[in-house]
Amino acid sequence: MSARDDVAEAARRLAAKGLLVGTAGNVSMRVRDLVAVTASGVVLADCRPHDVVLVDHDGTLVDGGLVPTSEVGLHLGVYADRREVAAVVHTHAPWSTAVACVLDELPVLHYQQLTLGGAVRVAPYATFGSPELAGHVRAALDGRQAALMGNHGSVAVGTTLDQAVEHAVLLEWLAALHHRASALGTPRVLTEAEQEAVVLATVERGYGRPRQQEEQR
Repeated sequence: MSARDDVAEAARRLAAKGLLVGTAGNVSMRVRDLVAVTASGVVLADCRPHDVVLVDHDGTLVDGGLVPTSEVGLHLGVYADRREVAAVVHTHAPWSTAVACVLDELPVLHYQQLTLGGAVRVAPYATFGSPELAGHVRAALDGRQAALMGNHGSVAVGTTLDQAVEHAVLLEWLAALHHRASALGTPRVLTEAEQEAVVLATVERGYGRPRQQEEQR
């Protein structure tokens, strides 16, 4: 499949999971010297390859008949900062957005959050599509695989498009978990020592990746 196919399929997958609603949100993928990104005003549940355009790293349209998403500057800024990032997903997912309207960061309640790098920062609010918003989000992503956007939504990145999608899905699960735990009482946050122990165990046991039986010996 082409990059346009991949981005369109990822948008449909995220919409099916309830993370993208209507035209709200955008998905991109680095393609060598170009970026494939969803166009502005596209209903993402119905996104098809022709709804994805190619831009260069200055934001100039290279191929496609539609206008790129208004958040294209945010995507391009992330790629400029993080050479290892191959894909960016921005959603208005309900639980993530709710958390971003209340908290300054999403603390680590569950060890799976360490996949995202630890506590998830909430970038200060700024008008959508603005350089200010892009700058806030890039700062919040420093050392992380995801960030929340104050009173707006979320951004997740990955070394592959599939990984960026999975990070967005994980963030939404973690945001819902925080809400449910908070409804029951005061959530217990994992300490720094507990988080370090999880990292060590993950490395020692190869947690989170398929392994052959002989690897366990």
